[in-house]
Amino acid sequence: MAEIAPIVVFLFVLFLLLGTGVWVGLALLGVAWLGMELFTLRPAGDAMMTIIWRSASSWSLTALPLFIWMGEILFRTRLSEDMFRGLSPWMARLPGGLLHTNVVGCTVFAAVSGSSAATLTTVGKMSIPELRRRNYPEHLVIGTLAGAATLGLMIPPSLTLIVYGVTINESITKLFIAGILPGLVLAAMFMAYVAIISKVSKAYNPDPEPVMSLREKVVNSRFLIPVMLLILLVIGSMYLGFATATEAAAFGVLGSMALALAQGSLSLSTMGESLMGAMRTSAMIALILAGASFLSLSMGFTGLPRALAEWIGSLGLSRFELLMALLVFYIVIGCFLDGISSVVLTIAVVEPMIRQAGIDFIWFGIFIVVVIEMAQITPPIGFNLFVLQGMTGHEMNFIARAAFPMFLIMVLMVFVLIAFPDLATWLPENMRLRPGG
Repeated sequence: MAEIAPIVVFLFVLFLLLGTGVWVGLALLGVAWLGMELFTLRPAGDAMMTIIWRSASSWSLTALPLFIWMGEILFRTRLSEDMFRGLSPWMARLPGGLLHTNVVGCTVFAAVSGSSAATLTTVGKMSIPELRRRNYPEHLVIGTLAGAATLGLMIPPSLTLIVYGVTINESITKLFIAGILPGLVLAAMFMAYVAIISKVSKAYNPDPEPVMSLREKVVNSRFLIPVMLLILLVIGSMYLGFATATEAAAFGVLGSMALALAQGSLSLSTMGESLMGAMRTSAMIALILAGASFLSLSMGFTGLPRALAEWIGSLGLSRFELLMALLVFYIVIGCFLDGISSVVLTIAVVEPMIRQAGIDFIWFGIFIVVVIEMAQITPPIGFNLFVLQGMTGHEMNFIARAAFPMFLIMVLMVFVLIAFPDLATWLPENMRLRPGG
């Protein structure tokens, strides 16, 4: 088979570069350049210059640094403390008690962040000390936080969905709207797990919370007003068709600045820190996207994606069997690459397969995000595990074991999506959206 040589070269050079510590974006560029030089007649330099400019000048991609900047600003506010004070009175009497604040807090912050790491850090810096002080089991505190923080990848605005949309040329606004219902269902599954484990676990013995009247609960809910207004501004503007994803991102930045100003957290130093943080993250993702675009072009000239799609088609796999193969594939690759790298590295090969199988690209975007979420809590590269290790001081093995039940819940969510595809497609198909990014 003529395509075996490119496959061997691509994989060997890629893993060689990644294994020596080269940045993912530069590794992708290096592999693509070598592939162009060895297996095509087109000048590699001209092709690289053209494709990198095209990928970097996408208007839809403008939403990415804006949402990252919004999350960086909110990270430096008192949002986590206010969320805990507003949520805890309502969660205390549920089976599982204040453990639900991890799940609900991550769900709320995910709707204004877009980043799993930012969600984890912001919610965790407040909930971990509070739950420890109340004697909640450590493995449940760590596990629920690790799993629920991955909702930052699905509930809009999601950085992973932006990258997927730009890479596959799909509407980011539709992808955002498609992530709402699956994200809420996954959050409900996490909460159901908390309720069940609190009833059956002998280690579950937190200190009881004081009983609060309905009036006191309502009064404490005022702390949730700022973040809820910001969610309505960002998601509501897209849902009602007033703004594209890029315009909603700009609204979000302005709203987060107003929130930080109202809380007294906005200063020249915090503005500088948030800008530098957003710049570092955006530059890293942009380099990965540029490398992935060039690699996709290079593989396209070799005929590798088409050949692989034809080979998969020759196997006669059903739609379900193909999805199961992709599920295992992304779980394995997620053990070694972060979520965004996994998407941009594989989508050129995967796209012809799902197109041939007749799988909806909006639905597949949500499917792939659920699987990418698993990569955040699977060793050895699971980023959420490293963040939690830095926050708690626990061994990696302890954190991975604590997060494993949440991993299984995400696997179950994949089957829920397959059984009920309307979870991801109903909203974007039945609402008025503005055209554009």
